[in-house]
Amino acid sequence: MKMTLIAGSNRADAASTILLRYIESLLKARQITVSFVDLREQQLPLFSPDNWDFHPNAQRMIQQVAEADGLILATPEYHGSISGVLKNALDYLSPERVSGKPVLSVSAAGGPVGVSSLSHLQTIVRNLHGVNCSEWISVGYGSNAFGPDGAPLDAGLKERVGGAVENFLDLTRMLTARGVAAN
Repeated sequence: MKMTLIAGSNRADAASTILLRYIESLLKARQITVSFVDLREQQLPLFSPDNWDFHPNAQRMIQQVAEADGLILATPEYHGSISGVLKNALDYLSPERVSGKPVLSVSAAGGPVGVSSLSHLQTIVRNLHGVNCSEWISVGYGSNAFGPDGAPLDAGLKERVGGAVENFLDLTRMLTARGVAAN
């Protein structure tokens, strides 16, 4: 199984990226191949439908998505929605790259939860013909929720993240077995 994780923040030490790195460690511990796209490091030019000669970073991200069996998208919640940097990255994707792939949505908010960003993210996934996981992960109060190793400090949150990842992996196995997701 191969997963592509996209960290949708351009902030150093973003809570959403820390959480995604923790999820990456859970996947790697299960011997799952992970491709990690950090949009802070792999910056993309502003998408324009007038220019289909994409920047190498955009081409690399598109290829990583195309090769994945499943996607995990992480975003901070900004003004009740996803980050501009993640929206820009998703604009580069076409339904043919995402169609039928399971997607787990993850957010981090400065307040208690980031539900609005997750709802918006799932709408975008549906429009790309991806299959939203029945669970999502939202972490509140930013980076105060994580220890120095990136693991959630709260045992309940740690359990919830593990359960959501397991649910996502079950969905990925099911779709891959049916030949829906990429091989």
